[in-house]
Amino acid sequence: MTHVDLQQGPIPAAQRAVYPSLQGKRVLITGGGSGIGAGLVEGFVRQGADVTFFDIAEEDSQALVASLADAPIAPRFHKVDLTDVRAAQAQVQALIEAEGAFDVLLNNAANDDRHTIEQVTPEYWDNRLNVNLRHQFFMAQAVIPAMKAKRAGVIINLGSISWHLALEELTLYQTAKAAIEGLTRSLARELGPDGIRSVCIVPGNVKTPRQMKWYTPEGEAEIVKAQCLPGRLVPDDIAAAALFLASDDARLITSHEFFVDAGWR
Repeated sequence: MTHVDLQQGPIPAAQRAVYPSLQGKRVLITGGGSGIGAGLVEGFVRQGADVTFFDIAEEDSQALVASLADAPIAPRFHKVDLTDVRAAQAQVQALIEAEGAFDVLLNNAANDDRHTIEQVTPEYWDNRLNVNLRHQFFMAQAVIPAMKAKRAGVIINLGSISWHLALEELTLYQTAKAAIEGLTRSLARELGPDGIRSVCIVPGNVKTPRQMKWYTPEGEAEIVKAQCLPGRLVPDDIAAAALFLASDDARLITSHEFFVDAGWR
C-alpha cells in the first residue's frame, strides 16, 4: 500500500482521482490565471473538461494556457474585469449563446489586501466588496437561466478560513467571505428544484506566490503548527475538492461549506 507523506506536497498526477462525469463538461472559472484559480483550471482541464476562465492578468493567464496546450481540450482565457458586472455578464451570455450552457461555475476571483479599520473609506469598502463578493452573485445570475433549461448545474463558491479565525487586517475581505457562505445556501434553496447544486469550498492558508508576500518562514511555521495536519496546502488540494463536488459523484451534495484547511484552528 502506498502512503502519502503529508509534508511532501500533493499526490502525483497518476494517483489522483478521475471523474468520468466531468469529461466534456463546460466549466467557467473566475480568477483562473494564477494561484488557486490556476490550480482549478489545471485540475478540470486534466479531467477532460472544456474550461473557460476569466482574469485580468494577461501574462499569467496566457502562460497557463500555453502550459496546458497538450490537454485533450485546451483552456480558453478571456480578459474580463469582474467589477464591471454588466460587461462580465454580457461576456458570459455571449459564450452561452455561442457554445451552450455552462455545467459548472467556480466563483474563485478575490483579493485579500490588508488594511486597518481606520483606512477604510466608503470608496474602498465598495471596491473591496465588488472585488470579493458582488461578482459571485452576478456570475451565478448569468449562468443560471441556461442551467435551468438543462435542469442541471453546479455553482461552487470559494470562501475563506480567514473569517472563521478572525485574522487581523482583513475586515472587508472577511465580511465578503462570510457573506459568500450565506449566498451559497440561498442559491442552493432557490435552485435545488431546478437540479442546480450550490456549494462553498473554504480554503485554509494555501501556498501561492501571492500568499508568500505576507508570510516569513517563521510565519509559515506558525500556520502549520496551528493545523491538525502537518502538510502545507497548495492549489491542487483545493482543486481536488472542487473536482469531486462538481462531479456526478456529489449529485446530492448542496448548500454546505467544505473546509480544506488541514484543520487550522
